[in-house]
Amino acid sequence: MNTHIYPSKLLENAVEEFAKLPGIGRKTSLRLVLHLLRQSEVDVDRFSETMIKLRHDVKHCRICNNISDTDVCTICSSPRRDGTLICVVESIKDVMSIENTHQYSGLYFVLGGVISPMDGIGPADLKIDQLVNKIAEGNVREVIMALSATMEGDTTNFFIYKKLKHQSIAISAIARGVAFGDELEYTDEVTLGRAIINRVRFEAALAD
Repeated sequence: MNTHIYPSKLLENAVEEFAKLPGIGRKTSLRLVLHLLRQSEVDVDRFSETMIKLRHDVKHCRICNNISDTDVCTICSSPRRDGTLICVVESIKDVMSIENTHQYSGLYFVLGGVISPMDGIGPADLKIDQLVNKIAEGNVREVIMALSATMEGDTTNFFIYKKLKHQSIAISAIARGVAFGDELEYTDEVTLGRAIINRVRFEAALAD
């Protein structure tokens, strides 16, 4: 229940909207709104226009589902990337975390989550069929699984493995002991980079 008393309904409405953001409590929300009020109208207009343009114009790469300004992201379109190597991740944040290691030169595939029956998320809710079709084109030599080290992540890993194991490709997994998924962004770059370099065959990971 909201027990705060605001001198302005406009202020209250703005605080309510900021408080909807993840990790933003009501006190932080109020501080952000008051900060904006101290800025010039030009700066606040620019801020608002940037957010509106982001929501309206941002795209998802048609090849890997990463965030992009164009139909094909800069990673997929780069001639310097190894197109025969695909790293499968849950989210766009994971792509950013791995890129920051500077230890990976292949491409990515963003699933959009993991299989989680408790949350009502099944294989059909993810981009698994798109991944399988991409592999079936025959231009990939290795798929690296970089999903959460959780029951849901392992379930998704195994589901994809069963879909791909008859393809003429290597299937590997990033070395365990590294936080994946929502926590991947907090893993230090050296540790994450080593986990990519020291990846193991998926069959060996199953044996563990």
